[in-house]
Amino acid sequence: MQYILEFLGLMAVFSIFIVVPGADFAVILRQSIVHGRRAAVMTGLGMGFSLLFHISYTILGLGLIVSKSLMLFAMIKWAGVAYLVYLGIKSFREPGFKVQEIEVTAEDRKPVSMLKCLGMGFITNALNPKPVLFFLSLFSTLVHHDTPALIQFSYGIGMATALVAWFAGVSYFFTVKAIRDRFIASGKWFNRVTGAALVGFGFRLALSRAAD
Repeated sequence: MQYILEFLGLMAVFSIFIVVPGADFAVILRQSIVHGRRAAVMTGLGMGFSLLFHISYTILGLGLIVSKSLMLFAMIKWAGVAYLVYLGIKSFREPGFKVQEIEVTAEDRKPVSMLKCLGMGFITNALNPKPVLFFLSLFSTLVHHDTPALIQFSYGIGMATALVAWFAGVSYFFTVKAIRDRFIASGKWFNRVTGAALVGFGFRLALSRAAD
């Protein structure tokens, strides 16, 4: 039951994190429009593999920190809470989505291999500092250090699957201009809802850890 609750807690925060447009979202949207939905899905799959990469070094790094210093581990957990609150406030204050219209040239229309799309997705996500900071804060705050590494990695598989599924949805639905425009138009209120949710998660996690 403990592991189920941990996983549900991770997914609750992560589901908010992935739907907020960022660099990964922009790449998937462009791939969909320029090279088609299949290329976008493969790019999203590459991002899912990159997510497992982030999860792996996060688990190994936190395990090493716990073995060396519980105080340092506690400091990282509180930094994680602060980061969730920071993300929430930042999202809440955003006026809307900044999604520019994508112009497609004849050069862009050249065929692209699925392997290249997979690599593009992996590199885009791997070099993005946002997942690095988020996963460090997410795991250090929500996952108990006694949870076996194999269980933690299974959490990562679930999160990677959710990420790939979300971007597959983006590639299929957001290439329809009417749907994309409607989503962009609701950006202000969408940001406020997700921002408030992240701040709420941050405070809730801070209070629950303080009571442990």
